[in-house]
Amino acid sequence: MIVVTAPTGQIGSRVLATLLESGEPIRVIARDPARLPEHVRARVEVVKGSHSDADVVDEAFAGTDTVFWLVAADPRAESLEAAYLDFTRPACEAVKKHGVARVVGISALGRGFAENAGYLSASLAMDDLIAGTGVRYRALTMPTFMDNLLWQAEAIGKHGVFFGPLSGDRKAPTCATRDIAAVAAGVLLDRSWHGVAEVPVLGPEDLSQNEIAEIMSDVLGRPVRYQQVSMDAFRATQREHGWSEAMAQGMVDMMAAKEAGIDTAAPRTPEATTPTTFRQWCEEVLKPAVGPVN
Repeated sequence: MIVVTAPTGQIGSRVLATLLESGEPIRVIARDPARLPEHVRARVEVVKGSHSDADVVDEAFAGTDTVFWLVAADPRAESLEAAYLDFTRPACEAVKKHGVARVVGISALGRGFAENAGYLSASLAMDDLIAGTGVRYRALTMPTFMDNLLWQAEAIGKHGVFFGPLSGDRKAPTCATRDIAAVAAGVLLDRSWHGVAEVPVLGPEDLSQNEIAEIMSDVLGRPVRYQQVSMDAFRATQREHGWSEAMAQGMVDMMAAKEAGIDTAAPRTPEATTPTTFRQWCEEVLKPAVGPVN
C-alpha cells in the first residue's frame, strides 16, 4: 500500500496518475475528496482530512509500507516551524507507530550551504525530522519550479513582464513539476533502496532570468522582459497578498540564498538531470496559460 498526500496538487496528482498505472494499491489523504476525478476516486482508498492531523495520518498510515510526503506551506502560518515541522510531527509519530518502511518527500536543495535560507532551511529541517524516525527516506531536492511562473501568467500576457528579486544574469537550474512527479513515482515504486539520501532534480539546463525572458519572448511571439525588484519590495508584495510576516520573511531569506548560489551547490550529474527544457515547458504549459495575443 502506498499513501499519497496532496493528491490534487501539481505534483501529487501526477504522482498519483503514474502510481495508478502500476497497479499498486493506493490510499490518498485529501481535504476535499470531491476534487479528485471520479475515475480516480473509484480506484483508490480515500482518507478525508489534512495530513497535518494526527487522527488522519494514523488512519491513513495503518497497513501501509510507503508514503509520498508533500507539505504545501501555508503562507499565513505563524512561523516556518509551524508550516513545516509542526505540520509533519503527527505523520512522524504515525510512521513509527505503524512501521512504515519508506517515505519519499518533496524538499529543497541547499544542505550545508547556509544557516538561514528561509523555506529551504525549513524543508531540510523537515527532512531531518522524518529521517529521525528511522524510516528509509528519500528527499527529492529541487531548485525553483518552472511552474511557479504561472503565478505571473497574467502580467506576462498583458504587460510582457515578470518580476523577481534575483539578478537578471544569475544562472541557476529550474525544473518542471512533471519531471519531479516522474522521479518521485519511480522512487516510490522501487523497493530496493535503503537508508537516507537526497535525490536532486535539476532539470536539463541552467538559465538566467534574462535568458528565461528571451525564451518566453520567442515562444509567445511577443516581447517579454524580466524586471528585478528589491527584496523589500518583494516582501511587501507577499504581505499585500495576505502572507504572514514570518512566511514573507522566509521567502525573502530563501531568495537571498538563491542569489548567493544555493541552487547551484549540487553537482549536475546525469542522474540529477531531468528532460523537460524550459522552452518545451513554455510551449506546452505557459503558452496555453497566457493565451493568444490581444
